[in-house]
Amino acid sequence: MLFNSYLFLFVYLPVALIGSYFLIYYFKSGVTPWLLIFSLIFYGWWNPNYLLLLMASISFNYLISKLISRSEYLFYRKSFLILGIVCNLGALFYFKYMNFFIQNFNVVANTHFNYLNIILPLGISFFTFTQIAYLVDTYQGKVKEFNFINYSLFVTYFPHLIAGPIIHHSDVMPQFKKIVAIKQFPIMRYFIIGLSIFIIGLFKKVCLADTIAPKVNYIFDLPGKGYDLSFVDAWIGAIGYTLQLYFDFSGYSEMAIGLSYMIGIKLPVNFNSPYKAINIIDFWRRWHMSLSRFFRDYLYIPLGGGRRGAFRKYLNLFIVMIIVGFWHGAGWTFILWGTYHGSLLILNHGWHAFKNKFSNSFHFKINSKTTSQILRYLSITFTFFLVVLGWVLFRADNFGTVENFYKGMFHIHHHFFGTAGLLTLLNYIFFGLFLLAGLTICAILPNTIEIMKNTNAILDNPIKESGSSASGAITNKLLWTPSIWYGFSLGILAYFSITTISQTPSTFLYFNF
Repeated sequence: MLFNSYLFLFVYLPVALIGSYFLIYYFKSGVTPWLLIFSLIFYGWWNPNYLLLLMASISFNYLISKLISRSEYLFYRKSFLILGIVCNLGALFYFKYMNFFIQNFNVVANTHFNYLNIILPLGISFFTFTQIAYLVDTYQGKVKEFNFINYSLFVTYFPHLIAGPIIHHSDVMPQFKKIVAIKQFPIMRYFIIGLSIFIIGLFKKVCLADTIAPKVNYIFDLPGKGYDLSFVDAWIGAIGYTLQLYFDFSGYSEMAIGLSYMIGIKLPVNFNSPYKAINIIDFWRRWHMSLSRFFRDYLYIPLGGGRRGAFRKYLNLFIVMIIVGFWHGAGWTFILWGTYHGSLLILNHGWHAFKNKFSNSFHFKINSKTTSQILRYLSITFTFFLVVLGWVLFRADNFGTVENFYKGMFHIHHHFFGTAGLLTLLNYIFFGLFLLAGLTICAILPNTIEIMKNTNAILDNPIKESGSSASGAITNKLLWTPSIWYGFSLGILAYFSITTISQTPSTFLYFNF
């Protein structure tokens, strides 16, 4: 079931919310079982067979966590942890990577093994990693809650289940126990704020990402048909996908945050204007933040982090980013994308170390505010350029497409305009203006989290700690308030979103990961 479908918007969600509010107001228990049932329905609607896989995964991991917590000897605790991690990763490998392994084994060994007829279960990467984190924390003695219903809801909670944000058990399980406390406050406040966030996310997905998608898909299919991309087409495709992916994924994350807050549960933020990043380090602090936190806590730090010298720090970063790339998909282009970002992070950290070491020797200091701002904008532009180059690797089906794109983007094909009559001049102009509007939204306007920063609807809101990345004047004008003007504006966004939804709504891009 998709958030951007009429079935979800007008049947599933109203029933789930009305039932939740009824139980909150009139009973002291029953909300978590209700939400668990509806979360299982939400997942099983796609493929009932894989609902059994999800339930088996939950039962297995809960059993392992109980065995770990009850074992008195370190050997048994560690053995159960290893068993749990191996089984989780084994299931993930089978469903997501087995055919990739068969393909490459056939090439290397000159064999002809047939591919397996496997359909990738939705959200398997997400619910696998959340449960591995739970097992690791149980082993380390950090888990205090072992209620099976709450654990099952933590894994299956429908707002985040399919594509994140990746939630930590300590983020939400304590909230499940306190959910009935929201009846002490006007429940309409939760509903209105959550609905506002949801509408913004829905608009980003349906009216922005899905509008860009057809032309982006067309351009990325052209290399496979034998066409050499022109300079303009290559850049339109690359920038178009850059915007499509952001609006699609951040839209999903905001819809998840909004849905959850309607029920009274806060989820962590997943995006903080990543295309305003001043360098690649900053980009990864702003992009898919819940994934970055997971790999930092459960891979980078256990590998040693930056505690064992510069070389080990850079090696750990490189390893983590390769795994991040492979986590996203079973393909060499994903691995190369992770390698690319790992290399950029090493260069970025190395430059910072060099600058900090020798800055006093050069006595170089920028006193002009104007010069400082210009350098900042140049840094943002250059970082965005590097990110766009990386997204070509992320989107392309094979290295041939990557090569074709880069040759077009750097004008090696010597065709500036027009590939196989792709677009008429008028279409070029309209689509170019649409992309320009999308870039303006990303570069100038505050993001949804900044707009909603005074509502307290976000778990561990980074905006409150670091401030807004947009202009203060613009942010203040667009701050959410329970006003007629805001209600009217959101009503317009909702109208365009609902009327744009097709009878067969498009899936979210991260469903594939």
